[in-house]
Amino acid sequence: MSVINNATSHFKEKLSGEMKNIEVPEWNTTVYYKSVSTFVQQQKVIELHAKGKMVDALIETLIGRSLDKDGKKMFGPGDRDILMREVDPNVIIRVCTAINEEHVSEDSELKN
Repeated sequence: MSVINNATSHFKEKLSGEMKNIEVPEWNTTVYYKSVSTFVQQQKVIELHAKGKMVDALIETLIGRSLDKDGKKMFGPGDRDILMREVDPNVIIRVCTAINEEHVSEDSELKN
């Protein structure tokens, strides 16, 4: 097997892994998420971060990574304005922090 095949097989295995979750009582739901994401998924968040648009990056993280129990996206691009203007920012920050901490935790495990 070639190195690229090994690399893609490894990543596919991680992507198909168990979903993590965070209870969000304010929304009467549980938000599920994968502990890993692709560069395609991360690209927009990284670009927004680099431009200093931290709130937009948080919203993009929430839209891109929040899943229901069946693994389907909870939010779509059309929800962006509502999330930015009509949803408690502290709850969004808590959810995104959980998602991002799990992502950082995965990265830390790779370094050890």
